[in-house]
Amino acid sequence: MKSNIASTMKTILFDLDGTLLPMQQDEFTKAYFGGLSKKLAPYGYEPQRLVGGVWQGTKAMVKNNGTQTNEQVFWKEFAELFGDKVYSDVDKFNEFYATDFDKLKSCCGYNEQANRTIKRLKEKGYTLVLASNPVFPMEAQKKRMLWAGVNPDDFALITSYENSHYCKPNPLYYKEIADKLGVKASECLMVGNDTTEDTAAMLTGADFFLLTDCLLNNERKDISKYTRGSFAQLLNYIENLK
Repeated sequence: MKSNIASTMKTILFDLDGTLLPMQQDEFTKAYFGGLSKKLAPYGYEPQRLVGGVWQGTKAMVKNNGTQTNEQVFWKEFAELFGDKVYSDVDKFNEFYATDFDKLKSCCGYNEQANRTIKRLKEKGYTLVLASNPVFPMEAQKKRMLWAGVNPDDFALITSYENSHYCKPNPLYYKEIADKLGVKASECLMVGNDTTEDTAAMLTGADFFLLTDCLLNNERKDISKYTRGSFAQLLNYIENLK
């Protein structure tokens, strides 16, 4: 497909789960909640209520209006269910991400083209952003990047629940990224596998490339309207921009 992106494009945003890091979302989510529940049960968090609380907090982050960070929104919502004791237990949750979270790597795949692509684009001088939905702490974001074989240091910005005020598919999530980097949205390319969350970048004027290796198309959109393909086709698309 012919590029419609301006020659001034300087910033490339990458989704993580299903994009840089191959995975089956349902399998990962099940293992994640299983591990988190096991870690927190000794501290009075009954597994079913814990899972419900995390989902409740996640939904609150997705609805964040930008007045607080996603982290602040999550813990406020989580405390509605478990009380203010949760604030003294934050370190226990963080310990899970620092240790047990790594066990979830076995639920994910690996695509050597991910790191090759990142290195190639870095060499060409593009500014790279890890634009994974910021519902996880930075610790979890960076660990999953390492599982994917990419170096967090190659990225100018990694969105996490600590540094973000919006979530996908809110277009303001993408605008916040552009504003932080001091670029226009029209100077950005978003690369992702989700036809709902990642295509929202287009509403800000950014271009979009649909990576189809682990395609998520819950709304059954007609993907023929998107520039799309594998990592090799992504590199070809970028390198042929005029």
